[in-house]
Amino acid sequence: MMNAELLIAFLASTAGAATPLVVASMGELVTERSGVLNLGLEGIMLVGAVVGFGVTLTSGSMTLGLLAAVAAGMLMSLVFGFLVLTLQTNQVATGLALTLFGIGVSAFLGRSYVGQTVERMPILFGFDGMVYFSIALVLLVGWMLARTRLGLIIRAVGESPHSAHAIGFPVISLRYGTVLFGGAMAGLGGAYLSLALTPMWVEGMTAGRGWIALAQVVFATWKPRGVLIGAYLFGGVTVLQFHGQGMGLAIPSEFLSMLPYIATIVVLVLICRNPQTILLNKPMSLGQNFKPD
Repeated sequence: MMNAELLIAFLASTAGAATPLVVASMGELVTERSGVLNLGLEGIMLVGAVVGFGVTLTSGSMTLGLLAAVAAGMLMSLVFGFLVLTLQTNQVATGLALTLFGIGVSAFLGRSYVGQTVERMPILFGFDGMVYFSIALVLLVGWMLARTRLGLIIRAVGESPHSAHAIGFPVISLRYGTVLFGGAMAGLGGAYLSLALTPMWVEGMTAGRGWIALAQVVFATWKPRGVLIGAYLFGGVTVLQFHGQGMGLAIPSEFLSMLPYIATIVVLVLICRNPQTILLNKPMSLGQNFKPD
């Protein structure tokens, strides 16, 4: 049986595991609501992780490390934006190339950081500040998309960029803004991995979380609250592999390690069985380039 102490530890670990997914997914959700699909999240998160860790280790300031991770994520996404929005390259191919680039760059930059550690983020009422930030981010983005003029314009551009351009909305500039926001959040989510979840640099430490963040947006049918629910479900399944033995689960550890990814695939398959559900909030122009006349 699970005692109260183990339950509290499980819940705290779940929040920690879910936080980088919430942050990265919310950035991607805003990007996709404007019609841009960025498959480079994995690479951006890795660069954010290594830059955030390196700056924190060098300067001794975690705040500077987080800001540097945000800047690195924005720089990576700016490259992506220039290629797909200005040069009109294929969004899928460019995103995949960005991921490969990020994997290589992070491995190169992180060579001197292997084996070093930094102090964890301070804890407030059982959770670090990024946990509270991630929840506030969900509420803020949900409010912005549903209740503000900016949110209306973002959704309009995502549905029909040609119509939005015809009535005077700056489609390309707006998409640049959402791409930069998505990159900033992906970089911040990556930094959380190396500064809070496991306060050290390990090559490839995202372990597919960038791809999971992309899947979370689909799982949520492009709704902020769905991202929060999906991230915490994934976080709970992820943590289960570490707490399973303590809970008395006689399940091989190898199977527990596969559970988060199996759960993601199963959920996506179930959602995609009903086209009406998956297309309910999907931006009509998602992944399609737009060139002003």
